[in-house]
Amino acid sequence: MIDPKKLFEDFLGGGKQPGGKTSGLSGNLGTLATGAVGGGLIGLLLGSKKVRKFGGSMLGYGGAAVLGGLAYKAWQDWSANRAPAPAQPPAQQPIPLPPPRSPFDLETQSAAGGGDARIAVVRAMIAAAKADGHIDATEQKALFDRIGQLGLGTEEKAFVMDELAKPLDIAAIAALAATPEQAAEIWLASRLAIDADDPREKAYLDDLAARLKLPDGLTAHLEAQAAAAV
Repeated sequence: MIDPKKLFEDFLGGGKQPGGKTSGLSGNLGTLATGAVGGGLIGLLLGSKKVRKFGGSMLGYGGAAVLGGLAYKAWQDWSANRAPAPAQPPAQQPIPLPPPRSPFDLETQSAAGGGDARIAVVRAMIAAAKADGHIDATEQKALFDRIGQLGLGTEEKAFVMDELAKPLDIAAIAALAATPEQAAEIWLASRLAIDADDPREKAYLDDLAARLKLPDGLTAHLEAQAAAAV
């Protein structure tokens, strides 16, 4: 059986500080973009396409909490009719931590159909990474070879390889959202795995937002959080 927590952390590249402590929401958003991720499966996907900025510290340390926190911040600002603004560095204004067992708490959510919300996010990010059509059969084989060398369990490897090999199905990704809040997290996670300046990837994000039924105003707030992280 797949361990959702392990899969999520391995995919994003860690989850612990030196000494074994979870970092949670520590770190300055202004310094989170540290280049292509060195560890984690998402690093293989993004690094194999092009070097791009990606919130390595954000998604490497306490990624589930930070992703939920950024989506929660966007939702709060949108609900209050505030102008879109990125979360501030913790020294100035900590990223709001989603309340335990809230609709933004990835570790306690179930995705549509009863699956784990963290697995839904991994599926969404893999799909987004394929949106520009770059991961062809040759690239898939190279990725499979590299994934085979990682310290994942058999079921986790099989899951990732299956997701990479699937045809891109944006309707299936949108259908993973069980709630409006989860729809916001799936879009935000997809945005973090994409180059919004690429017309094909921008079109994918726009289509995904429409299928998730995200209001334009909420999408603008989610984009503000993503832009600060990447």
